[in-house]
Parts: sequence; structure tokens; C-alpha cells
Amino acid sequence: MLERISKRNTGRFEHFMGDIVDDDFKQWLTLNNFFTAPASTHYHGSQEGGLFEHSITVAKVLTELTNDNQLTWQRAESPLIIGMFHDLCKIDQYTPNASGKYDFNPDTLLKGHGDKSVMMLSSHMRLTEEEVMCIRYHMGAFTDKSEWNDYTRAVHKYPNVLWTHHADMITTHIFEI
Repeated sequence: MLERISKRNTGRFEHFMGDIVDDDFKQWLTLNNFFTAPASTHYHGSQEGGLFEHSITVAKVLTELTNDNQLTWQRAESPLIIGMFHDLCKIDQYTPNASGKYDFNPDTLLKGHGDKSVMMLSSHMRLTEEEVMCIRYHMGAFTDKSEWNDYTRAVHKYPNVLWTHHADMITTHIFEI
């Protein structure tokens, strides 16, 4: 079952992302369960392949918001990169339990959410500062209260941070992916 989900999602990924991602990174994504991991334990995308479904939908919504609102980015591929990899941190975040559900994995080497996604992605591709800020603060006001001033400064410098959060919330709460 997982192999079928992985193959289907890998094909969709390659069609959607084109040559933005090199073969080594694609292989790493496959080996590290990006195409089969859940997006959460019991919220959006809590099933096998949920992380990929959530990620591709955020990328599509962010692209649509970009087109509809004539957003400008430091590079044209940014909505795809940000949308697809904003939750890269979740590839090792959850482990299956005996009931077929998922539990939080306390044994990950890297902790965090936006920061962890940026660190993981940065080892595979060069990111613009705007992309870093969009991924780092994609949780919007759900970011820890101690970082709200930093989040606000990031939005003022890069308004697309707010659009990224918006795309994530649309996907999570309207499309429930």
C-alpha cells in the first residue's frame, strides 16, 4: 500500500514541480517518506500520504493567490518551493502505532516546525531570504507568542509571509487537507 501511495505521489510531484528539484533531492524525499508520511496525528492529513496531499495543495493555493493578487516574489518558483516544503519538518515527526493511527515521535534529531523545515530544505537547495521567512513563519499568529514581534517584522519586510500563512490556513481549514 505505501509503495503504491509513494509511486503515485512521486509522479504527481514530478509533474507539478518539474525540474525545480534535482534527482538527489527527489531520492532523499522518497527515502525519507515525504510521499507517504502523515501531516499530523489526528488533524489535517492524518493518513498515509497526508503530508504530500497537504503540501501540494498549499503549493497550488499559494500559486493561485499569487496569480489572483498579482503577488511578486524574489524568484518565480517560490510559491511552489514554499508551498511544497513548508512542512518538510513532518517527514519524521510521527510514527505509526498499533491501532493504525500515528503518535508524535519524541526522538527526532531536529526540533521545531518552521525552523526545522528551513534547516532540512536548506541542505538540498539554496533559498532566498523571502523563502526562508515564508517557511519559518508560515504558522502566522500560531507562532509562539514570544516570536510575534519577529513574525510581524518578517511580514512587513516580506508580505508574502502572510500570504503563505493564508494558503496554509485555506488548505487546512477550508479544504481540510
